[in-house]
Amino acid sequence: MALLSALAVIFAYAKPEDRQQQSQPSPRNPDNVEIVRDVVYGTVGEKKLLMDIAYPKEKGDKPRPVIVWIHGGAWLEGNKNNNLALPLTQSGYITASIEYRLSQEAVWPAQINDCKTAIRFLRAHAEQYGLDPQKIGVWGSSAGGHLAAMLGTSGEVKELEGSGEWADQSSRVQAAADFFGPTNFLKMIDFPSSMKHDAPDSPESLLIGGSILDHPDRVRSADPITYVSADDPPFFIAHGNKDPLVPYNQSELLYDALKKAGVDAQMILVKDGGHGGWSEQTLPTQKEIMQSVQVFFDRCLK
Repeated sequence: MALLSALAVIFAYAKPEDRQQQSQPSPRNPDNVEIVRDVVYGTVGEKKLLMDIAYPKEKGDKPRPVIVWIHGGAWLEGNKNNNLALPLTQSGYITASIEYRLSQEAVWPAQINDCKTAIRFLRAHAEQYGLDPQKIGVWGSSAGGHLAAMLGTSGEVKELEGSGEWADQSSRVQAAADFFGPTNFLKMIDFPSSMKHDAPDSPESLLIGGSILDHPDRVRSADPITYVSADDPPFFIAHGNKDPLVPYNQSELLYDALKKAGVDAQMILVKDGGHGGWSEQTLPTQKEIMQSVQVFFDRCLK
C-alpha cells in the first residue's frame, strides 16, 4: 500500500549536510486520484503562495473531508511536491499539500501566517473543490509537524492570522497530526541532540530571526504549547525515542500540555525510531503507525 510506504520518506528537518540522506521515492500518484497543481492560495508582495489539491476522480454525493499536508525541512528547505497524505485520497479524502515562506525568505510568524491563509482559502473555496469546510485536518512532519501543531493550538489567534486574505473564514482545524515536530524551543536543549539548537545559526534561531536565547518572547510566539487550550481539536502525535535531531521530549511536552487542558490527544513513542525513516523493525511498526493515523483522521473527520 502506498500509504504504508509513505512513512519511510518522512525525513526532513536538518540541513542536508547534517542528516543522513535517504533515497526513498515519493508516493506514486494513484490512478484514481486527480491533482490540481499550483493553485494560488495567497500572495505576499510579488510572491504567489501555492498548493496542490488532490481529490478522488469518482465524484461523491456530498462534500469530502480535507487533510492538509505540511512539509518539513527545518523551515529552510522542502516543497509541496511530496504530499505524504496523498494515499488517503483513495480513502475518500481531499488532500492538499501547501508551500510556505522559508526562513531565508521571511522570519516568524510568516510561516504560520501562510498556513492559516491556506486553511482560510480552502474554506472560501469549499464549493469549488467539493470539500467540507467543517472537516479540515492537518498533518506534518518535523518543521511541518510544528506548523501543524501550531494550527491545532492557535485557532483564530489574531496576531498569527497574517495579511487577512479570506478574512471572513476561520483558520481553525478539526484534527491535527504532528510527527516529531518541535513544540518548545528552549526545552530542546535539555535533551541530547546532534544539533546545537540554541546556536545563532540553528534552524530555530533562523526561524525567529535571532538566537532563541536572546529572544524569549519571539520563541514563545513560535511554540505551539504557548497556545494550548481546552477548545483545541483532537491531536495525534508520533515521535521516535532515538530521534537525533528533534528530542522526543518535544512531543511529550506537547502531549502533557494537551492532556492537562482536557484535549483529546494520543501519542505514539516509536521504540528505536529516529527522525522519521521508521520501518518494520520499530515498535510500533511503520504499518501500525500509518494505520493508526488513518483511524485517527477517520474518527475526527468522517
